[in-house]
Amino acid sequence: MSETWNKRTKLVHSGTRRSQYNEVSEAIYLTQGFVYDTAEQAEARFIETGPDEFIYARYGNPTVAMFEERIAALEGAEDAFATASGMAAVNGALTSMLKAGDHVVSAKALFGSCLYILENILTRYGVEVTFVDGTDLDAWRAALRSDTKAVFFESMSNPTLEVIDIAAVAELAHAVGATVVVDNVFSTPVFSNAIEQGADVVIYSATKHIDGQGRVLGGVILGTRDFIRGTVEPYMKHTGGSLSPFSAWTLLKGLETISLRVNAQAETALELAQALSGHPALSRLMYPGLEDHAQHALVQRQLGGKGGTVLSLDLKGGKDAAFRFLNALTIPVISNNLGDAKSIATHPATTTHQRLSEALKDELGITPGLVRFSVGLEDAEDLIADLTQALSAAES
Repeated sequence: MSETWNKRTKLVHSGTRRSQYNEVSEAIYLTQGFVYDTAEQAEARFIETGPDEFIYARYGNPTVAMFEERIAALEGAEDAFATASGMAAVNGALTSMLKAGDHVVSAKALFGSCLYILENILTRYGVEVTFVDGTDLDAWRAALRSDTKAVFFESMSNPTLEVIDIAAVAELAHAVGATVVVDNVFSTPVFSNAIEQGADVVIYSATKHIDGQGRVLGGVILGTRDFIRGTVEPYMKHTGGSLSPFSAWTLLKGLETISLRVNAQAETALELAQALSGHPALSRLMYPGLEDHAQHALVQRQLGGKGGTVLSLDLKGGKDAAFRFLNALTIPVISNNLGDAKSIATHPATTTHQRLSEALKDELGITPGLVRFSVGLEDAEDLIADLTQALSAAES
């Protein structure tokens, strides 16, 4: 791979390994183990594995290594470890680096499963967690301590689409020696440059935009080589959260087209947001690409002006209106994924964020009328017409 390649070229060619047959499409090495020529070779490999040597699929696999190298090249990270799901990546990144007595500061606007790891799992083992408003730098400053080991946040929150200033939070965290861990799913690896902006560790649910076609689960942790191979890999290979070769191959194919897909989705998302903004059925419409978004200036600086592929609609009639809207849609599907080629509508209060207390939902702005809308690859005109008629149905 050439270091001078631009992103789209890296997405097609980085990390490629070809067998003796010189195949065009990357091979799926669907094997759980590997054969050694001699007993001495097996012994040597268990002492130290070389850069293109493998022992067991839970430890590593050629197809998985191709995906890890390609996503690392895209992200500008030294290394990556691929995991069985996005949540395996979140859990692996945090649990592998923390121990009893450590302190973590986290944004409070989190996906429900991320919140569970921080509130229920880490604290069970003696990790202290402080939650803050992620958009408030004074809150970060007040919560950080000399013994803070890590900070964690979604760079764009799910589902209210608040954007957190990676560079500013990283500067505050690094001043006390804390590691900056960023869940970057909504910002996408296409629009975000989180490593350049100060993140030490970047996490993706590869299930979302990286696959982008609803086929497989997957996740990835990116960071320095020392962190990935010295901290994450020992934890992951012994606890079993590694990615399957078939899923890795599927995600490799997804990376080849992610830039084209995500840019097209973001363009349509902006058209939808502009068309629906001010609709009488809505109490608010949230999309970071609109000028009235609270962090619009930050979006220009941090994401190159791209607002992402998701918008959130808050219907005035609450849950009843939201359900009427969802049930009236004819093109999008009702599901709980995002970043897919198909547009997906989700009611967070009763699904993805259902386990949050009513008080926390209120605090985070996850109202009964809120619908998260992940924009797919359908025609923008068709989506605008469909959402407009569904909003009319919600008013009835």
